[in-house]
Amino acid sequence: MTAHSSEPPRRERPDASRGAIETVFRMESPRLIAGVARIVRDVGIAEELAQDAMVAALEQWPRTGVPDNPGAWLTTAAKRRAIDLVRRRERYARKLAEMGRDLEAAPPHVDEPADPDDIDDDLLRLVFTACHPVLSAEARIALTLRLLGGLSTPEIARAMLVPEATVAQRVVRAKRTLAARAVPFEVPYGAEREARLGSVLEVIYLIFNEGYAATAGDQWLRPSLCEDALRLARVLAGLMPREAEVQGLAALLELQASRAGARTGPQGEPVLLAGQDRRHWNLPLIRRGFAALARARSVAPGAPGPYELQAAIAACHANAPSYEATDWPRIVALYELLAARAPSPVVELNRAVAVSMASGPAHALPLVDALADEPALKDYHLLPSVRGDLLLRLGRAAEARAEFERAAGLTRNARERELLCGRAEACGPSDG
Repeated sequence: MTAHSSEPPRRERPDASRGAIETVFRMESPRLIAGVARIVRDVGIAEELAQDAMVAALEQWPRTGVPDNPGAWLTTAAKRRAIDLVRRRERYARKLAEMGRDLEAAPPHVDEPADPDDIDDDLLRLVFTACHPVLSAEARIALTLRLLGGLSTPEIARAMLVPEATVAQRVVRAKRTLAARAVPFEVPYGAEREARLGSVLEVIYLIFNEGYAATAGDQWLRPSLCEDALRLARVLAGLMPREAEVQGLAALLELQASRAGARTGPQGEPVLLAGQDRRHWNLPLIRRGFAALARARSVAPGAPGPYELQAAIAACHANAPSYEATDWPRIVALYELLAARAPSPVVELNRAVAVSMASGPAHALPLVDALADEPALKDYHLLPSVRGDLLLRLGRAAEARAEFERAAGLTRNARERELLCGRAEACGPSDG
């Protein structure tokens, strides 16, 4: 005979359960939306059904307690709503009655056998769907960051350096366009896949960057975003072994992710590259990154693309025994190649940092000052942060303090603000 517990259901404090639900939903929403989109074939409706599941959790979990597997609970709730919705569509009644029975009987995330050229991954289908050419490049990035990355509108706006209202409009219009055009929820083939690949790589890179250095919030790292982006990059690399930039992106993310364990201190505070304990870098990830970089070079030995060049820069850091012993002249040369292939103010700012290490801060300061009027860097906190570092190394502590204070005022990440305020205080009292 099976014993049954006589204990009453555990109750959670409403504020505790709400916090748990919000955390779980933030982590699980991309998978939730992707799984539901497979059923309803509409990313806008999928997002609404995922949010409905969260509302159900807010109503039930305070009474019953947070389940042992909250992600599975939300997935089941969202998929049941999706199946109910699909069954209500009369023109699909017969087909979706069969689909509903299959989904209810099958374990979560079990799909039909895949075509050899297909990718059996709902998250990747979601990326390619959101990167459909019917959308503008800006809309593709905003929508995928929202659906796959789980980023809020303010976070996307910060990542893309545009107003929040602009992001909100892009997301709404993108979902409407996909629905109106009946864009299929699938990974495309052949030439169509190639046409969308650039946007897909850019989106994966932006998602990783948001996890690697969060634009807002109380934590500097968001590991789940890095993991999702890295997994997607690996899937793409396996699917497209002859695409140099796919291999280059995979190499870049592997090498960047290898430093994650050294990028925060005991209390979660940021640790900059110069101060990291390299013994905490992940050697298996570094080896994976080197292997992917070698594949990229073998595919296109004479024409490295932007992701391959950035991976080569990351490889220089991975090879170096210390920050000071890094091959900075080579990094400067790689940034010059990157600036020629994919020019941007951020690339120029990073090149200036490398120049400061290779040739000294006096050579780098004019390069940074030349970027002061760049519109894209107007509210970019790393511009005054880099300038402050250069001024401090030149012995101009009071000016450096002002730059660090300005950078602290621009960042929306609490941990980074603490770091910058600390650097400002270490410069000594202000002239004022």
